[in-house]
Amino acid sequence: MRTASAQLGFTLIELMITVAIIGILATIAYPSYTQYVIRSNRSAAQSFILGVANQQEQYNLDARQYATTMTALGYATIPAEVAKNYNVTVAASNAVAPPTYLVTATPIGAQATNDAQCMNLTVDQTGTKGISGSGTVAGCW
Repeated sequence: MRTASAQLGFTLIELMITVAIIGILATIAYPSYTQYVIRSNRSAAQSFILGVANQQEQYNLDARQYATTMTALGYATIPAEVAKNYNVTVAASNAVAPPTYLVTATPIGAQATNDAQCMNLTVDQTGTKGISGSGTVAGCW
């Protein structure tokens, strides 16, 4: 008489069920991951432009006017984690009373494509934060 031998390996149905479960999990997880990356990149840009705004105020205390370039503020280069996703510019108007400035972070590449709700991040001399996208300032900042 022959005895039943132990089954080795997986059946095709078991393998297909596993692939289907992994596919469903990936479909749910990938969009959440990309949104996390977008928010993380935006957070790095926000932190940087708030630092630039702080430098503008320090420059104003020393020179009695706002700096018109990033170099004047001591930023020869923008940090790599910000530069790969945003172009940061500073614009100042010292001819009006009181003088004003606007620091803008403009998304580039994939960040511009995937972050349409916030787009440009701005902060001015009063500390007012702004966006140019279709979302809300509270949702983006």
